[in-house]
Amino acid sequence: MPETLTPRDTFTKLLDGIAAGRYSELAGLYAEDAVVETVFEPVGPRRIEGRAALEERFAQVAEASPVELTPANVVIRETDDPEVIVAEWDYRVCHRPTGKTFESANIQVLRVRDGVILHSRDFHDHLALIAATGALPQLVAALDGK
Repeated sequence: MPETLTPRDTFTKLLDGIAAGRYSELAGLYAEDAVVETVFEPVGPRRIEGRAALEERFAQVAEASPVELTPANVVIRETDDPEVIVAEWDYRVCHRPTGKTFESANIQVLRVRDGVILHSRDFHDHLALIAATGALPQLVAALDGK
């Protein structure tokens, strides 16, 4: 019988999958009824519920993302609750069409049980990623309703 992944192992597998661009595999790391909150998301859903919705979201990201993400400076902190970890890291971001590179800070608070993510509160710098693609003017226009 395979050993159940620890919260640390599950997060590492998630981060490795993102770095490798294996977005189609990521939803399998989440529980059927998982909840993901993307606190700093400027547009789109800030709360995604369920593995099926996450699978759809990861497919959208895989199709539309012009960036390559390389994790760096990863620190995983365990908490008093054995199911909860706090992960801090930077992405070294490369915008493939322009070659522009920069770093973006991230924090995730994850609740993992039986090797799958039940809840994730994600603090990513979405605006830095949007700005790197040159899409910031479109975002501002969309937010202004123009």
